[in-house]
Amino acid sequence: MSISVFDMFKVGIGPSSSHTVGPMRAAHSFAYALEQDGLLGETSRVHVELFGSLGATGHGHGSVKAVVLGLEGEAPEVVDPAVAAPAMERVRATRTLRLLGKHPIGFQIDDDVVLHRAKRLDFHSNAMTFEATAENGRCLARRTYYSVGGGFVLDDSEAGSPRIVPDSTPVRHPFTTGDELLAHTRATGLPISSIMMENELAWRSEDDVRAGLLHIWSVMQECVRNGCAHDGVLPGGLKVRRRAADLHRKLLAADTEAETDSLRAMEWVTLYALAVNEENAAGGRVVTAPTNGAAGIVPAVLHYYERFVRGAGPDGIVRFLLTAAAIGVLFKENASISGAEVGCQGEVGSACSMAAAGLAEVLGGTPEQVENAAEIGIEHNLGLTCDPVGGLVQIPCIERNAVASLKAITAARMALHGDGTHHVSLDKAIKTMRETGADMKDKYKETARGGLALNVVEC
Repeated sequence: MSISVFDMFKVGIGPSSSHTVGPMRAAHSFAYALEQDGLLGETSRVHVELFGSLGATGHGHGSVKAVVLGLEGEAPEVVDPAVAAPAMERVRATRTLRLLGKHPIGFQIDDDVVLHRAKRLDFHSNAMTFEATAENGRCLARRTYYSVGGGFVLDDSEAGSPRIVPDSTPVRHPFTTGDELLAHTRATGLPISSIMMENELAWRSEDDVRAGLLHIWSVMQECVRNGCAHDGVLPGGLKVRRRAADLHRKLLAADTEAETDSLRAMEWVTLYALAVNEENAAGGRVVTAPTNGAAGIVPAVLHYYERFVRGAGPDGIVRFLLTAAAIGVLFKENASISGAEVGCQGEVGSACSMAAAGLAEVLGGTPEQVENAAEIGIEHNLGLTCDPVGGLVQIPCIERNAVASLKAITAARMALHGDGTHHVSLDKAIKTMRETGADMKDKYKETARGGLALNVVEC
C-alpha cells in the first residue's frame, strides 16, 4: 500500500479528524454514491447511526454537525468553518436537509442522527451507518463506514467486510518499516526527505509536491494567526478560556524589553501549539498532522524551526514535512493514529515522533539520528490515554499538544548529540505502542468514560 505525504497532512475543520473530518467525508461519500447510482432523486429520508466513540462523544466532537454538512455536499478540505453553525440552525429550524446541496429531504437532526453511546461494531470503534429510503419506506441504499483516524475512512464491501482499497501505485523506494526506510537511505546515500520526495514523484511533479507542502504550511501559519487573534471562551460548555491571544500579547511585549529570557523560545513554542489547538477546539480550519487532536505539534515545531533556527527557509519546510510524513506512514502502516484504537499515544505520540524526526532532519541529522529522534518522541508517550473531559478536544488535549511540542524539540536535539546508535528501534517502539493500545481499556480510548473525563466531572 502506497501512502502519500498528503495522506498524512490533510486540511479540515476541528475539532477531531476521527469525529469531524472522517464523518463529513463518509456522509459526503454516501450522498455522492446515491447520485452516482441514480438514487438521489428517489431519496426521501436518510437515517444515520453513530457507534462507539462517535456515539459516545458525537456532540462534543462535532460529529453530528459533520454528518449534516457532509450530506449537504460539504467536503472537509474546502468547507468554510463559518457555514457550519448557520447550516445546522437552518436544518434544525426547517427540518429539511439538501442532499449534495440540491435535493431537499425531510430531516430531523435529533431523530435522524442516532448516537449509540455504549454500542460498537466489531471492526472499529468509530463506525457509522447511513441508510437512504424512498417515500414508500423502501431501502434504497445502506452502507457502513469506519473513521480510522487522521481523516481516513473505510467502507464495507457488499460482503459486509471492511474494504481497504490500497493505492497500488509503484513508488521508487517502497517501505513499511523503519528498517526498510533506513536501508533505502544507506543504499542511495539520500536523506529520508529525499527518499519520500522520490516516492511522491509517482503521483505528481516535484514542483507540485513543493507547492502542495508549502500550501499546507501556509494553512498552519494561518491557523496560528487566527488562534493568536481570538480571545474569549471555547464552545462546548466547559467554559475553557482561550489563552493564546493573551500569551501572544505578553510575548510581543517581552520581546521589546532589554533583558532576554533564555527560555523565551519555549514559550513561543507553547503559544504556537495553544493557538492551533484552540482553533481546532473552536471548529476552525486546521491541518490534521496526523490527526486534529494532535494538530498543534508539527506546526509548533515548524514555527520553532522558522523563527529560531538560523538559515531556515522554504526548502527546510518542505524537507521537514516530507520527513515527518515518512515517519507518520510507519505509524499508519504498523499501528494506528486513532485515539479510539490505541489511545492518545496514537495521536499526540505519533505527532511528537513525526515532529522530532522532521526537526532532526532540517538540523542536519543523519538518517540514523532522525530515526532515533522519532523513536524518542514515541517512546516517551507510550501508554498515553485519550480521556477528553466532556468529550471535547480541550482538556487535556490543548495543553498536551504544547507539552508534546517541547518534547519533540528535546527528542530531536538529544538525538543529534548521539551518533544514531540506540537500544530501542523505532519499529520496536511502534510495535509496543500497538500492543499497549490493544491492552488499554476501552474507557481510556476516546469514550470520555474514564481518567480525567470521569474524575473532573466527579470533582
